[in-house]
Amino acid sequence: MIGLWLGGLLRRRAGRLLATATGIALAVALIAALGSFLASSQATMTARALRSVAVAWQVEVQAGGDAGAVLSTLRSLPGTAAVRTVHTGRTSGLEATTGGTTQTTGPGVVLGIPPGYAATFPDQIRQLSGSPDGVLIAQQTASNLHVRPGDQVSIGLPGAGPRPVTIAGVVDLPQADSLFQKVGAPAQTQPSAPPDNVLLLPEATFTALTGNTAPVTQFHVARDAPASPDPATAYQDEIAAAHNFEAQVAGAALVGNNVGAALDAARGDAAYAQMLFLFLGLPGVVLAALLTSALVEAGGDRRRTEQALLRTRGHTPRTVAGLAVSEAALVAVLGGAAGLGIAALAGRLAFGPAPDGGSGAATAWWYAIAFAAGLLITTLTVLVPAVTGLRQRTVSQARQVIGANRTPWWAKAGLDVLLVAAALVVFQASSGNDYALVLAPEGVPSISVSYWAFLGPALLWLGAAALLWRLTTLVLRHGRAPLRRLLRPLSGRLAAPGAAGISRQRRPLARAIVLLALALSFAASTAVFNRTYQQQAEADAQLTNGADVAVTEPPAAQVTATAGDRLRDVPGVRHVEPIQHRFAYVGADLQDLYGVRPGSIRDATALQDTYFQGGSAADLMTTLANQPDSILVSAETVKDFQLTSGDLINLRVQDARTKALRTVPFRYRGIVKEFPTAPKDSFFVANAAYLAQATGSDAVGAFLVDTGGTGQPGVAEALRARVGTAATVTDITQTRAHVGSSLTSVNLSGLTRLELAFAILIAAGAGGIVLAVGLAERRRGLAIMAVLGARRRHLRGLVLGEGLVLVAGGLLGGAIIAWGVSEMLVKVLTGVFDPPPSSIAVPWAYLTATAAAVVAAVVLAATISARASTRPAVEELRDL
Repeated sequence: MIGLWLGGLLRRRAGRLLATATGIALAVALIAALGSFLASSQATMTARALRSVAVAWQVEVQAGGDAGAVLSTLRSLPGTAAVRTVHTGRTSGLEATTGGTTQTTGPGVVLGIPPGYAATFPDQIRQLSGSPDGVLIAQQTASNLHVRPGDQVSIGLPGAGPRPVTIAGVVDLPQADSLFQKVGAPAQTQPSAPPDNVLLLPEATFTALTGNTAPVTQFHVARDAPASPDPATAYQDEIAAAHNFEAQVAGAALVGNNVGAALDAARGDAAYAQMLFLFLGLPGVVLAALLTSALVEAGGDRRRTEQALLRTRGHTPRTVAGLAVSEAALVAVLGGAAGLGIAALAGRLAFGPAPDGGSGAATAWWYAIAFAAGLLITTLTVLVPAVTGLRQRTVSQARQVIGANRTPWWAKAGLDVLLVAAALVVFQASSGNDYALVLAPEGVPSISVSYWAFLGPALLWLGAAALLWRLTTLVLRHGRAPLRRLLRPLSGRLAAPGAAGISRQRRPLARAIVLLALALSFAASTAVFNRTYQQQAEADAQLTNGADVAVTEPPAAQVTATAGDRLRDVPGVRHVEPIQHRFAYVGADLQDLYGVRPGSIRDATALQDTYFQGGSAADLMTTLANQPDSILVSAETVKDFQLTSGDLINLRVQDARTKALRTVPFRYRGIVKEFPTAPKDSFFVANAAYLAQATGSDAVGAFLVDTGGTGQPGVAEALRARVGTAATVTDITQTRAHVGSSLTSVNLSGLTRLELAFAILIAAGAGGIVLAVGLAERRRGLAIMAVLGARRRHLRGLVLGEGLVLVAGGLLGGAIIAWGVSEMLVKVLTGVFDPPPSSIAVPWAYLTATAAAVVAAVVLAATISARASTRPAVEELRDL
């Protein structure tokens, strides 16, 4: 019996089964694809965090500790891959005589490096020139002393005379901040910058020079890769291992856990990835389920009639229920298998081959979850209505097609209005000043995620959908006259009965309009978020780097603004902007002070209005230009010193002529929260000409180079050849990979293509497939009209008119819902954006393409249905 039933469905109802399976396939494919993205992105974040660390642990032996015992414990600790001993000593100064002149430096640091250190930690020391064997000098120190390989440098050591050494090579220390950290000290007490003067000596040379000066001993440790690809789990494992080691050595050593710090940042980004999975995946899955439900409901009358016929012919309710189960199983298997295939293909096209890092098992789990979700959706949308109707209706009731249109309980209670009001209340509460979507307390291995922040957009989405249903049914119920005028050019004399038919079918049509509007709002809000994210990721990279390319001068260099002339003639350079960098005391607080040229700074870099408070970027730059003594201050300083606009601020700045601090008056004119090349904490922005006049120097800290947004790596390479090793050249492509959320380094563009493609498919399905199935189920009515004398072109006009109503209502409702949800989501997900956007970015091209796809799908469905309506009425009635 089941075989005959399924065979008949495949022969006679293949279109309906295929449409229902398509809805299931979309849900399964979306869950599987986004789940595999989440798994692979977490593995990528972990691998990226590990690659960013040159030395996993820096274990410093404490006073009175037994270095041998510490080393033995380290080597026996699970996960230890290699250990190298590094000694740190202090020098009172360095001296070198080159070119007939003698240069000296202030205090510095001398490191004793064992053989094989560079091979064990290849990212710790980058060779610039000379030989890697022997005495190595840091690039900045070499610049200060004007030395190169082969020159001699005298080291001043406490309690001993100068000790000469011969420089073998010049090196760069990419991880200098972590290399010279205070192990065990809190973040606020760490050095603000690594030392300027550094020498690296072979271990034997270091021991011979330092003698009994009791240098600091550290063990640099390489660790095996964590077992888990999840950065949060890997972080917990690393923290636990470090604590276990410190407990074993009982205070003899402390761990500088560099890999733990890197994983700490990555776990927060992984939490944002989960947020994006919920934001991008859950609405799409809900829409796919609603699409399936709408497709099933469109054939509900026919299904109830078929069940009644089976029971009339003697089949028991158990047998009929078994047939419903078999139909649901067939749809679930077809949809689930197709969905997994689509997910695998789409994932490969969007993300490329699966990355290494142990994400394969997690991806398999997501595929299993997706298939299970497909079974659940099939059960809820296909099986439950069939079985429920079988139990609640008699045979005669099941054969009745027409019933009373009763107002749903939620509409009577005004639940739609309540949901919209609740969404606004939740949004207001969740977007307060102290709101944080993801919170990772320092030193706590777990993170706190504010999932309830998504309640506002979710309530708005649901409430707006319910409100749209209410408004649509009201318009279709009381708008027969406008409908007649709309249908008359298409259906002629059938306009009146056509309008009456649409009004009677207002509930199925309203359901289709709401589904289409939700699909369009999902597509639009997703596209707006992605475009805004891309815009702000680029702004973050430019904010950190300063511009397309930045040339940063050494702290001790005295480079004037005219030095930028030699950079302007490099091919690809459009504009070069100098920025002064000073340090200033406000009270006892030392802060960075940046001098800018207000009239031209915006030619080299983007200044968004969200960077400032008290005026737009253009207004405040104009103020700095017209009132040279104006200054922009951080919000923290304004609060700490209780400043109001126009207040006098006296800053103590070093005079370049006397090297003494002098007081320079400024007027507070606005707040600066972000600025190119500036740190995240407090700083000042002032007029460069006024600052140069007050300090007697126009020395430049950095040159911001605009390339027009293209060719940055090539321009950076040409600038490096031009400036040599005297300055540091960075381009935005390098910075883009290291700033902002780790999601930037993951294939977010692939995710964007994937989710937007699914959004178009769901929107097109919500418009075209639902309309086609609904019209197919009403072929009997069209056939009866044909028997009564209706012309074919009028019947086609009725079908096209219904499609027109669907498109118009869906597009209008979707646009309104998308606007509200997009504004709310960008605000709720403000933690993802750094810096926050001043306005959302609207991808008009994608939105136009989505609307065109929906219109095309509806037109195609209406055209096919209209062509079917022109079949001879006798054949159509016989088939039905």
